[in-house]
Amino acid sequence: MQKDNFDLEATFECGQCFRWKKQEDGSYTGTAFGKVLNISDENKNDAVKNELWGRYFDIALDYDKIRNDLSKEDEVLAEAAKFAPGMRILNQEPWEALCSFIISQNNNIKRIGGIVERLCQMFGENIEKEYFTFPTAEKLAKLKVEDLADIRSGFRAKYIIDAAQKVAQGKVQFENLKKMPLAEARENLMIIKGVGPKVADCALLYGLHRLDAFPMDVWMKRAMATLFPGKKPESFGRYAGIAQQYIFHYSRNNPQLFTK
Repeated sequence: MQKDNFDLEATFECGQCFRWKKQEDGSYTGTAFGKVLNISDENKNDAVKNELWGRYFDIALDYDKIRNDLSKEDEVLAEAAKFAPGMRILNQEPWEALCSFIISQNNNIKRIGGIVERLCQMFGENIEKEYFTFPTAEKLAKLKVEDLADIRSGFRAKYIIDAAQKVAQGKVQFENLKKMPLAEARENLMIIKGVGPKVADCALLYGLHRLDAFPMDVWMKRAMATLFPGKKPESFGRYAGIAQQYIFHYSRNNPQLFTK
């Protein structure tokens, strides 16, 4: 596999996940589905031969073709797509993604990672050494808001508990969300306290691999207005979520695009 097809830094540092840590040797170590993996440019080709990790890193999807197809639609998008060609959308555990993006509200990456790590250490199961599973919705649903005081999540604690209860009670069913029309799936997630359109779309894109979801925060709204005036997220089609990542990376790393 060529580096351009799977870039570890572009994939792990794009804001879609919070439990992969860069090591001193440039590799990354993280957990998913109860497993721990250390992955580097040297071993990634072998790592993704494993069925679990191959699916997690979305190896079966032809990102080259998607990037080429998106590039034909718009010159600016073509330029953006060149910027992070090896970025891949991870197939994360749905509950972990939903809970993590609830925690992400009005927060920064370092603090999000700290809260998530403390949540796992306190309520997850130890896998090995310092690595823990993400606690299940069923386990968190039995807790009270004050039980989360030590993870230091602030106002988000009540949202975490509400989300856990709605998932545990079956009011939010991930398998159904995969099949629903996007707008309906978004509305279903928004029955959870504290979940708005952006968090819902992040959960759909990063946790349920709904590649038609297009999370819109303040930065993306600015990028769309400046670079794609008059266009709506749905205009990017079935791979709008991948387009969103290209646009996000391109915009954040080229601030001169927004100077008058």
